[in-house]
Amino acid sequence: MSVLVYTESEQGAFKKTAFEVASYAKAVANQLGTTVTAVAINANDTSTLGTYGVDKVLNITNAQLDKFNANAYASAIKQAAESESAQVVVVSSSADSKYLAPLLAVGLNAGYASNVIAAPSNTSPFTVKRTAFTNKAFENTQISTDIKIVGVSNNAFGLVENSGSASAEEFSPNIPELGVTVESVDKATDKVSIADAEIVVSGGRGLKGPENWGMIEELADVLGAATACSKPVSDLGWRPHSEHVGQTGKPVASNLYIAIGISGAIQHLAGINASKVKVVINTDPEAPFFKAADYGVVGDAFQVVPELIEKLKAFKAQQ
Repeated sequence: MSVLVYTESEQGAFKKTAFEVASYAKAVANQLGTTVTAVAINANDTSTLGTYGVDKVLNITNAQLDKFNANAYASAIKQAAESESAQVVVVSSSADSKYLAPLLAVGLNAGYASNVIAAPSNTSPFTVKRTAFTNKAFENTQISTDIKIVGVSNNAFGLVENSGSASAEEFSPNIPELGVTVESVDKATDKVSIADAEIVVSGGRGLKGPENWGMIEELADVLGAATACSKPVSDLGWRPHSEHVGQTGKPVASNLYIAIGISGAIQHLAGINASKVKVVINTDPEAPFFKAADYGVVGDAFQVVPELIEKLKAFKAQQ
């Protein structure tokens, strides 16, 4: 009767989202008076999950699962849920989890609530708070099925450490025919990914050209942040499409989002509204972004950003 949580990893190391969903699963388990079992796929060290409330880890080691396949992963998690008689399954809101969660819901005949931002307000009926209308509103959703699947929004619940340790056991599910196989994955290894970043520094057309992106990257480096851009910037070829954030790009749910030279089109704001603190730097005081931002600086980015970088460097030097 445990709460089951799928903890994502990459190249053997757990992602930050794994610890957040584990923290969420622990909160649900406390409400239900039960324990937390985690599913880890090809992870090197599962002991760290105990710090975030996991009691037991089902460790799946299978070379077929080295690269993500939604059908295969959903099947493996389904078998784990059935093995543990799990009533609640918790996943993240990563791109991978959003692919597998509907398949898992069908396999378990379960209700699925995505974009959940808080622990259940009630367990009978099971009620969760989630965002709606591209983060412009909230709704309280009841899941009435016997098994519930909860997709937790990134950076919504946070990391909650618990005293305890997790036991580990090997779990060997039957892997279905993959149908589609991934031959290779090309990705940048020297940058913070937008999906995992707590801070994102984003630039728009106000930077006037790709030759001026050095200060965006320097500010991101000082802050330990990921770099991003608006849709027009990626369309113009100034930055790769992998950095495009917004409703038609990658959604951002960082703790801090800094927009530089971005006016704030509604499609862009829809994709970053889940960020906790939004800062805008723009020469136009009437830019729509100022209405959505928590903090705003009306000024020339070519003057403001270099000064900000120097101040941050000086502050870090004092630490």
